[in-house]
Amino acid sequence: MNSLILYATSRLILPLLLLFSIFLLLRGHYQPGGGFIGGLIASTGFALYTISSGLSEARRALRIHPTILIGSGLFLAFLSGVPSLIKGEPFMTAQWLEGEIPVLGYVGTPLVFDIGVYLAVIGVTLSIIFDLAEERS
Repeated sequence: MNSLILYATSRLILPLLLLFSIFLLLRGHYQPGGGFIGGLIASTGFALYTISSGLSEARRALRIHPTILIGSGLFLAFLSGVPSLIKGEPFMTAQWLEGEIPVLGYVGTPLVFDIGVYLAVIGVTLSIIFDLAEERS
């Protein structure tokens, strides 16, 4: 697409959507939101950037292959269940750190799981978007 307005706007909107997606990710283990919706918002930003700037520019902006995001996300989600097994509790039982961390609040394995979901959703969604964009070219 050769729209100067869309190109300029998408370059401004992408960082804002990524910041908003991180906000949704971090608030997700207390209130509505979390890894899934945060990952979809981040993918939306990259989809808009792909439409306005082209596939090769979007891949450069992402800086990492989507399949690596999928694998690392699945690994983190699995890893979030290991501390409960070490403590002798059922797999995926939430474990929390003692005390509150400024800005983040109480941090535990649900946040690690949400980050894994966030990365996996971004990876899967962008794999689909990039494959569709390749076929269009």
